[in-house]
Amino acid sequence: MLVTCRAVLTQATTASPLATGADTIVVGVFEGEEVAHDLPGGALSALLSSGEARASFERIAMTHAEGRRFLLVGLGARAAFDPERARVAAALAGARARELGTSALCWEVPHHVGEEIVEGLVLGTLLHAYRFERYRADPEADAGVQRLIVSAHHELEAVVTRATVLGQAQNRARDLANAPANDLTPAALATYAEQLGDRLDRLRVTVMDEARIRQAGMGAFAAVAQGSEQGARLIQLEYDGAAAQAPRLALVGKAVTFDTGGVSLKSAAKMHEMKFDMCGGAAVIEALAALAELQVPARVLGVVGATENHLGGGAVRPGDIVRALDGTTIEVNNTDAEGRLVLADCLCHAQREGCERIVDVATLTGGVVVALGSTYAGLMANDDSWAQQVEQCGASTGELVWRLPLHPDYDEMIKGRYAQLANVNERREATASIGAQFLARFVDGVPWAHLDIAGTAFDVRRPYFDRGGTGFGVRLLVELARRV
Repeated sequence: MLVTCRAVLTQATTASPLATGADTIVVGVFEGEEVAHDLPGGALSALLSSGEARASFERIAMTHAEGRRFLLVGLGARAAFDPERARVAAALAGARARELGTSALCWEVPHHVGEEIVEGLVLGTLLHAYRFERYRADPEADAGVQRLIVSAHHELEAVVTRATVLGQAQNRARDLANAPANDLTPAALATYAEQLGDRLDRLRVTVMDEARIRQAGMGAFAAVAQGSEQGARLIQLEYDGAAAQAPRLALVGKAVTFDTGGVSLKSAAKMHEMKFDMCGGAAVIEALAALAELQVPARVLGVVGATENHLGGGAVRPGDIVRALDGTTIEVNNTDAEGRLVLADCLCHAQREGCERIVDVATLTGGVVVALGSTYAGLMANDDSWAQQVEQCGASTGELVWRLPLHPDYDEMIKGRYAQLANVNERREATASIGAQFLARFVDGVPWAHLDIAGTAFDVRRPYFDRGGTGFGVRLLVELARRV
């Protein structure tokens, strides 16, 4: 089983928190405001008055009353409380609840907040509850929070369901990212995607093996794969949840399940992290699954290029020239710039399938980490309106992107000496933009955006994340499909 993350059961209710049967109840309080629903005797207000609890953001205090635990969580200024702060507050409450041995946790939704805040509370709880313990002989003894109940005066079932589907999809993407490369081979990832297709209505999955990839003319993709004993797979996921005349969106993901760098060998110090080079593909697969579960009215094609980049007797060499699906010839001057070779053919394939908008997602360059760290993914696009739409979806979901430039000067820097293009530039500057400029050559007249997630895909320290994969991109891609 590639995906084993434990699901937290969620429920929305209009019953009072005390009527839910939860053993721990979370109540948030904003600065300058009173506790909305205090307990008999004013136990929660007393916590604030004593100074043991505070309304400042991230402060938590506990008391016992009515046979339950109560966590009073400071939410800070109401005007500053956004979905990201909701995710953080929920994660901190979840951490305290786990320490206390909580099984069923109830969040009392603060008064006068929007559905995006409720979604943040659910997501923060689910993302924090994630654990990757499949290979541990001594997993943590407590099961953690098993049920999350969201209590409000009005009906919130739809938003809680949507947030649950998104959180579960993101956690499944984290499981795929965290799985070791000896288990998560390209073939295993393809099988997993096929199993999703069998389970979900309107999601159809087809797979091309390496022989068919070569026969189709995807010489750039095949060149990356040829050094490994594990055969490559092109995984295609089709979701049709809208009328045939609706615009068709392509989501393209890089899934290099392990990247040694090939002949241009990577440093040993960080090579164990190269199992995460498939995070873009994981995000695409799980975004398609979430779209199918939510029955979003959209038409979306997912294209995932799955391969290893290995040393071997047949491995591509620096200086080799390969031919992409559209006939473009490419000098492979550095075999560690393999992701753009895989994506070049996947982008051509998506365009040939008639897609009218394209987004690719990839852990493509170390340069984007230097530029943006783990706060933003890099965004590069050939269309201003499409770029703005992607940016807006990133802002609304909390998966932030920052636009970096494309420029005709960069076209000069990817010109080949002996072929049409070179996969790297010898000057080693503007590497994130150069990688995107290379990919732009394989998109002809279709609005396209490239997301370089090398800094956001794993080991991002936030209260709702720990080490390992983040599942970055799942929420953004689902929101983008909803808006197309």
